[in-house]
Amino acid sequence: MNEKIEKIRQYAQHLRAEIELHNYRYYALDNPTIPDADYDKLLRELQHIEQDYPQLITADSPTQRVGAAPLKAFSQIVHRMPMLSLSNAFEAVDVEAFDRRVCEGLSVDNVEYAVEPKFDGLAVSLCYEDGIFKTGATRGDGYTGENITLNLRTIRSIPLLLPVWNPPPLLEVRGEVLMLKADFLALNQRQSAKGEKEFANPRNAAAGSLRQLDPGITAARRLTFFAYGVGDYQDGDMPLEKHSQVMAYLAALHFPIAKECGVVKGAQELLAYYQAIEVQRTRMPYDIDGVVYKVNSLAQQERLGFVSRAPRFALAHKFPAQEAITQLLGIDIQVGRTGALTPVARLKPVFVGGVTVTNATLHNADEIERKDVRIGDSVIVRRAGDVIPEIVSVILEKRPPDVRVFVMPEHCPVCGAKAVRLVDETVSRCTGGLFCPAQRKQAILHFASRRAMDIEGLGDKLVEQMIDQRIARTPADLYKLGLSALANLERMAEKSAGNILRAIEKSKQTTLARFIYALGIRNVGEATAKDLAAHFGSLDRLIEAGSERLQQIPDIGPVVAQSIADFFAEAHNCEVIEQLRACGVHWNEHEGISALAGNTKPLQGKTFVLTGTLPAMSREEAKEKIELLGGKVSGSVSRKTDYVVAGADPGSKYDKAVNLGITILDETGLLALLQ
Repeated sequence: MNEKIEKIRQYAQHLRAEIELHNYRYYALDNPTIPDADYDKLLRELQHIEQDYPQLITADSPTQRVGAAPLKAFSQIVHRMPMLSLSNAFEAVDVEAFDRRVCEGLSVDNVEYAVEPKFDGLAVSLCYEDGIFKTGATRGDGYTGENITLNLRTIRSIPLLLPVWNPPPLLEVRGEVLMLKADFLALNQRQSAKGEKEFANPRNAAAGSLRQLDPGITAARRLTFFAYGVGDYQDGDMPLEKHSQVMAYLAALHFPIAKECGVVKGAQELLAYYQAIEVQRTRMPYDIDGVVYKVNSLAQQERLGFVSRAPRFALAHKFPAQEAITQLLGIDIQVGRTGALTPVARLKPVFVGGVTVTNATLHNADEIERKDVRIGDSVIVRRAGDVIPEIVSVILEKRPPDVRVFVMPEHCPVCGAKAVRLVDETVSRCTGGLFCPAQRKQAILHFASRRAMDIEGLGDKLVEQMIDQRIARTPADLYKLGLSALANLERMAEKSAGNILRAIEKSKQTTLARFIYALGIRNVGEATAKDLAAHFGSLDRLIEAGSERLQQIPDIGPVVAQSIADFFAEAHNCEVIEQLRACGVHWNEHEGISALAGNTKPLQGKTFVLTGTLPAMSREEAKEKIELLGGKVSGSVSRKTDYVVAGADPGSKYDKAVNLGITILDETGLLALLQ
């Protein structure tokens, strides 16, 4: 043997050893350390070598068998017929070549194919004797599998008794056990709640659940079975003409089959089916990694026969790899519209899911710690359809000695404000809500919303333009806008601009509760804003109040109190508030409930109804004053109403109050009562 052949032989032996190691990790341990796409590359490389140098093929080569040896913990079952795997296609030319070979092998111009999704689960064989489920096994090495009968019996989608009067003496049904996406999410939530290791993907979860020595564990995890064919059989009723008819027969026996199964003709229809399923992929309830093409005629299947490890009449057309290995180069912080600080992985570019990926989400600091992700690690990246790429796991075997542990920053990388993580949250947040550039759009939209400052006409697209054109950076800039600046924006004429300026001017007269809510303080909604306004009566008193004093207010706990204290502790937030006041935004202030002797509320239990237009104050102001003293403001008059406050043009509420004999107050009478 010359030197070149010897080097090729040694390399082929190296490939075999590496593939066998990954087979063991994938099939026996259910803990793969490389993505499927990388495994496929290794196997294809070995196949090419053995095709070019057939004298180097060995009996123990992975190309000559399927999978790995069964676990010794299970008894073994010899398959009545070998459970061979399928040859793979990755490109359209591979499919066209397959169709051409089939047509040439059958001496025909066109072939009908049965098509179906390629499940990403665990292949199994179910044997029925006289209609009763007797034994079930994994594929194992293709010839001998693990006896997992008891575990398979726990899967409710597998019939234990065939629903026919005259059952076949023998029927071997082949299919895939998998875990639905929804069940996978629920399982990982339970694992997390118990502090146990979470599964990387539904395939690993299904395999790990199915191959438990304790069937009770399998029963506690929801698994699903889908049939895709028949092995050995003694059944006079089974159709023997087409694979699609066999699938219909299995469905009639209550075996689940994929609803996406179909029949097509020729290479172009095969490719059209592939593209259609690829579009549906992310919406399907289970994971798939490609589609399967089978010559539909069983007689033609028999004529085509098999090669050493796969049938000539079938092909698996795989989707672009959803997982790939790359290196984590660094971790950046992305600040969202609500101030959430999200760590984003910077990756060495890698092709995955049909695109080149350079970034992946890391969710939060807890997730980084749970997965033990460190800068410099080799990581497995997953991308499913349009889903944002994420780091699935770290390959610890490849961890270099100089990796760095990531620490979440204490300040916002965009504006420099303090970043805090509240006790009930998993994310850190920037406290510079009014001035942080990353939060500008959200801050202004919330400030102008109907229940806040109620600036009519200031919608999403307009605010976005204002930010892009740099005419508004904070809510205070709204009150500095001129007609020309607004009118020059897209789809904004002078009349529309004038309407918005009038709405902005009108909003200057507001209430303290509305203004507090408009600031967008984390965890401060309308009700809390009203409580704060009623308690302090003054914005300055609220700003000066610390966390401990804030917790003295009913329904305000330590988390909300800390959010408020952190917000006002940022000098830039207070600067924006001062600018708003300087621009003319104002409200009526009062002493506040905290100043009342013993915190008494003299109008406690009294119900008011407001109707008509009051001469000197808005309904909002009147409502705030009544609620400050413990009164309740209702929208309708009833016998339980104590007072009706009537202004100009009071309407039917006034008439009903007169009929019921309810006390009617004008604005002067209301003010006297409030005194």
